[in-house]
Amino acid sequence: MTKPAVTKETGFRHFFAAASYSWAGFLRVLKEAAFRQELGFFVVSITALALVGASVGEIVVAVLLFLALFSMEAMNTAVEEVIDRISPEVSIVGKHAKDLGSFAVSCMIAACCLYLGFVLGKHLFFS
Repeated sequence: MTKPAVTKETGFRHFFAAASYSWAGFLRVLKEAAFRQELGFFVVSITALALVGASVGEIVVAVLLFLALFSMEAMNTAVEEVIDRISPEVSIVGKHAKDLGSFAVSCMIAACCLYLGFVLGKHLFFS
């Protein structure tokens, strides 16, 4: 019988292995300019919410939306890397996959902007 290429950890070792994979993924996506811009957008947005006196609940919703944006950006980067690996030549299927990932990220950016506009507008103009 052959030895498996990867051994699966169990128990606490699985938790720490998964955490190390997540950290490696964070370090990888941090190399993406789009992700760094989204991180900057996050910092500016949370600062703006705090400055206008947003409630803790409003800030928590913003953080959750940004976490969804970050995960979408990571998945988009993963799709792009896989497409580039398996299909280095230009293909319509690869283009569609990349375009769909980009659209998903754009939808999350729009969701963040709409929410921020609503909360900031509420606090600046209707308080």
